[in-house]
Amino acid sequence: MTPDVFLFWFLALLIIGSGLAVLLFTNPIYSALSLAMTMVGVAAIFITLHAYFIAGVQLIVYAGAVMVLFVMVLMLFDIKAEIQAFSSGKISGAIKLISVGLLSGLIVGGIIMGQKSFVGELSKDAVQVAEAQKVKKSTSPDAATKELGMVLFSKHIFGFEALGVLLTVIAVGAVALARSRGGTHHAK
Repeated sequence: MTPDVFLFWFLALLIIGSGLAVLLFTNPIYSALSLAMTMVGVAAIFITLHAYFIAGVQLIVYAGAVMVLFVMVLMLFDIKAEIQAFSSGKISGAIKLISVGLLSGLIVGGIIMGQKSFVGELSKDAVQVAEAQKVKKSTSPDAATKELGMVLFSKHIFGFEALGVLLTVIAVGAVALARSRGGTHHAK
């Protein structure tokens, strides 16, 4: 067994084990930490494939920002009271199933309808990056990442800035709600 094969199987078992731990742990904090470990393992797989940009994005976005938001949301809830709030009545169960069905239908419909126009815009940007690569006749992965960054941070900068502001507002709001009177971690 070569070191590459051993590393792949080690990371694969780590990812599968961490993914199962997310489902099997009853403590939500342990589940969130297991999810972070799963995401770090996926980033390590990308590193072994020499996809450093995707690995970096995986670590920054998923293992970083998303996990911070998960933990902040967990701070807001009193888990014992939440378990009691979910009743097992027939009417509430039916309402929950109908709500999930409607929400799933809306999400799938939105994805299908939005995919038609969004794919066209993305393909234009991809063509621009590919044409810039042909002009420069560079095969360096650093040059490809630089061109991708130039397109993302010049044409789509508003989306990145809006997302940054949104994540900051969510973080501040979660901490403020958790510390308020009646929250699970309020200041004494």
